[in-house]
Amino acid sequence: MNAKQSGFTLIELMIVVAIIAILASIALPMYNSYTIRAQVAEGINLTGPVKTAVAEYVTDHGQFPTDNDDAALEAETEYSGSFVSEISVSGAVISVLFGNNASAEISGETVTLTAVDNGGSLSWDCASGGVISDNYLPSSCK
Repeated sequence: MNAKQSGFTLIELMIVVAIIAILASIALPMYNSYTIRAQVAEGINLTGPVKTAVAEYVTDHGQFPTDNDDAALEAETEYSGSFVSEISVSGAVISVLFGNNASAEISGETVTLTAVDNGGSLSWDCASGGVISDNYLPSSCK
């Protein structure tokens, strides 16, 4: 009696492995880009209370604060997160320094938010000085 064998041939298994390798080569860089964009977004989101404090200072004093202490904020390192090591104020500029667990591509780099006085209200211009790739910045920073 002949027993019928079932299973996959070596060629079929090699085709599956090749397909998985192609998908992985596309997915991994996309995932890396996604995680860096999320890290930059965390830095921008952490500036919320700092922007509010700067706006209140401008309303009360008619000028921009010189530093975190002048704006009645905590020390720079107190404003940190998983990927942000500090947030500092210098005049109309808020600087977000990435560190801690940030990706190597943005670790040690800075994104700045610059206040623009619109005659009683402030708007914020975001920039990285070209150091952090535009692909990683939110649309408001491009």
